[in-house]
Amino acid sequence: MGRARLARLHGVTTSYEPAPGRTVHVPEDTVVSVLAALGVDASTPQAVRDALDAYEYGPARALLPPTLVTREGRPPDLAGLPGGTTLCVDTEDGRTLDWGLVPGGRAAPLPPGVHLLRAYSPEGRAAHSHLIVAPDRMPPAPGRAHGFMVQLYSLLSQRSWGMGDLGDLARLADWSGRTLGADFVQLNPLHAAVPGPPTDPSPYRPSSRRFPDPVHLRITDVPEYGQLSDADRQRADELAGKAAALRDAVLKNGALIDRDAVWELKKEALELLRTVPLSTARQAAYDAFRAVQGRDLEDHATWYALAEVHGPDWRDWPDGLRDPRSARTERMRRALADRVDFHRRAAWLTDEQLGVAQRTARDAGMSVGLVHDLAVGVHPSGADTWARQDAFAAGMSVGAPPDAFNSRGQDWGLPPWRPDTLARTGYAPFRALLRGLLRHAGALRIDHVMGLFRLWWIPEGRPPTEGAYVRYDAEAMLSVLALEAARAGTTVIGEDLGTVENGVREALAGRGILGTSVLWFERDWTAEEQPPLPPQDWRADCLATVTTHDLPSTAGRLTGEHTALRHRIGLLDGSLEEARAAEAAEVATWLEWLVALGLLPEGAATGDTAADEETAVAALHRFLLRAPARMVGVWLPDAVGDRRPQNLPGTSEEYPNWRLPVAAPDGRPMTLEEIMESPRLRALMREFEPVPEEEVSR
Repeated sequence: MGRARLARLHGVTTSYEPAPGRTVHVPEDTVVSVLAALGVDASTPQAVRDALDAYEYGPARALLPPTLVTREGRPPDLAGLPGGTTLCVDTEDGRTLDWGLVPGGRAAPLPPGVHLLRAYSPEGRAAHSHLIVAPDRMPPAPGRAHGFMVQLYSLLSQRSWGMGDLGDLARLADWSGRTLGADFVQLNPLHAAVPGPPTDPSPYRPSSRRFPDPVHLRITDVPEYGQLSDADRQRADELAGKAAALRDAVLKNGALIDRDAVWELKKEALELLRTVPLSTARQAAYDAFRAVQGRDLEDHATWYALAEVHGPDWRDWPDGLRDPRSARTERMRRALADRVDFHRRAAWLTDEQLGVAQRTARDAGMSVGLVHDLAVGVHPSGADTWARQDAFAAGMSVGAPPDAFNSRGQDWGLPPWRPDTLARTGYAPFRALLRGLLRHAGALRIDHVMGLFRLWWIPEGRPPTEGAYVRYDAEAMLSVLALEAARAGTTVIGEDLGTVENGVREALAGRGILGTSVLWFERDWTAEEQPPLPPQDWRADCLATVTTHDLPSTAGRLTGEHTALRHRIGLLDGSLEEARAAEAAEVATWLEWLVALGLLPEGAATGDTAADEETAVAALHRFLLRAPARMVGVWLPDAVGDRRPQNLPGTSEEYPNWRLPVAAPDGRPMTLEEIMESPRLRALMREFEPVPEEEVSR
């Protein structure tokens, strides 16, 4: 009983409901381990009693909580303060406001921001609290918008150095905005990876979410490239020749995208570029970037410099270096100053090119521009966990409990943020992360947005079935998100697919966060046959898509090739025939529905030619346009008929996840130039020409 109460006080749940009416109790050992990761000893009955006493005489009696949150125009809730307490506020912009005595004092209105509230009780106690004042809602999507979704590495042009880069992104944005009237380009996370070789190609398990990865740089677009000496330019040309060979291997010979080989070439090219002195204006820009990014940038660059010497897992580094604030780390920072500057400057150049891509998108007429993606967490051995060890729960991993889709649960190998540290610091790590991501974004997609409310913590060494949910202060997380999004003027999209706790979607919608609606999952679950949900019944506040990077491409689903792929690598639970029959039945249901709505010609629902498949893909997107969704996304591989998934969940070595270029229906890789000239893409995008209002509301 005492342990359950202690767990509840610290946001640790001791049971959960995987389905309505079914309760699963969390193992006692799990509860003890999770509490230990939060700095609470619950290993024995006496330890539990001591921890409860510590809470009762500590946080429970504190004059103020570490962080208070309120909405713009509303005073904070100060009902728990004793009468006669004196209050004052140090505002973010440097003012000090006297709020007088409680009760009776009138709280002066505060602008949005993170302020410091100070309290002095009559008996002489003093306390302070971070006071976060946030807008009610996120900035809205600018009207009805449509655009492409693409994994940037997969988008190779004739100028790419073996994988898609920020120059390719800018070109795609410029062309699709000007020629097709597209409003956005949604990307995979561009977070900095844990260095290899081999580098984990997944963009969802990065070393750092705080800074982008310089592997995405377009080297020839760096201003100093044109000022190389003759000898260095000759070497740069040799590197470009090797990069062309990498590109041709992917585009012409069927090789996989080799991120490590690309980075080796770009790293040497960046070394050459550092020999060119920065102009006065460029030096000022670099200095300004360093000043804005502050210690976060210094720690980030230091980790990468140390990783070059001691390997990419800081937990195995020599004593002293595991602490970013130690004297030994400071000495190494100075000794490796040149390497630190290399990584610091690479982050700056990448930030610059991201800014160019976003400006290019907006100049091309895009109402949104770039939609960046925030991964749910970071690698346990990477730069972020080293720099902010206090903010991450050691010995814990984020995942998902068993559900109808995965009876064994999931372990994503990502350490969770500690909610107590977030509150103690006024959510500083989260604020800094968002501010960095939103610098050059028109919108932000948050992967597994339910993690703002709770996360499934799995103790190290235990299976995902033996985890527990840990709750976060959702009001605080959403308020920080609203504050930073408002400052950047960015729309926010939450990936809310899968098991979603009751009330979460409503809370997200109440703050103006768009949801994610994928066509294959939008059904009338209350009906016996669970037919497709009529388009007019879809929610308006969402990004609507036919598929995503974690699902089969639409052509692969329609043709049955995805089922055949899963059979070849042993992912099917039953026979191939049973799986094919089930998928064919699901596809037939949708095609018949499209025919009934007049979106697909009679007879096309039973055809099996390439033309029929292309017609069906267009009809499915036509269906999306009947829904009232604020944003409609087109998976770029769908637009050209690519039948392969970019990621096949449940595989690692069995399938080349995150390493495939966009390809034609026959599997032949396509360049960006070919994609832009694709008749199939042009035909599909004609569906997105302005739709009469009465057609949208039908």
